[in-house]
Amino acid sequence: MARAPVTVRGEQTRRRLLEAAEEVFGELGFRRASIAEIVRRAGVAQGTFYLYFDSKEEIFRALVRHMSHELRKFIAMAVAGLQDRLEIEREGYRAFFRFVLQHRFLYRIVLESQFVDEEVYREYYRRLAEGYARGLARAMEAGQIRRMDPETLAYCLMGIAHLLGMRWVLWENREPPEEVIEAAMDFIRHGIALPPKGAADASREGE
Repeated sequence: MARAPVTVRGEQTRRRLLEAAEEVFGELGFRRASIAEIVRRAGVAQGTFYLYFDSKEEIFRALVRHMSHELRKFIAMAVAGLQDRLEIEREGYRAFFRFVLQHRFLYRIVLESQFVDEEVYREYYRRLAEGYARGLARAMEAGQIRRMDPETLAYCLMGIAHLLGMRWVLWENREPPEEVIEAAMDFIRHGIALPPKGAADASREGE
């Protein structure tokens, strides 16, 4: 069972181990990764590892939870102070893409977690969706977006971010171009249904 450090120095050591584990699991995959390589990159003795984690499986689970927490914190800081829900969506997407650029193994580690510990894999997405749904529900109450099931909407919006991040950040190692983000935001605002014929005609008359 993972043990929480009781000192600042202990917390720093635990973080170094997790950062090293992120590199090792990301580069080698769970099966090829070893505790010896993790401690080597962390710059600590192998015995120190066991002060915090009992096994390779345990540090892997802790890493997935750590990355989930860091991602949620990163996005929360990026949207802090914003009130308009659509602006929160835009800046939240941008923050997600920046985070993935900084943590290039995020997709690989999370994907592999379903084969190491499926509950941790599900928990990763569930925790993201729970906070997301709460924010969407508040926006519905405030009349900023139309009412629908907030959990379903949260997973839909997460799916957009996930695949755009895969297409641009993971495959091309860069943030999506601005026109890609604008296209996503246009979809979020309007969906894919054509507007009613009268509304379309009125829109053209105003041009």
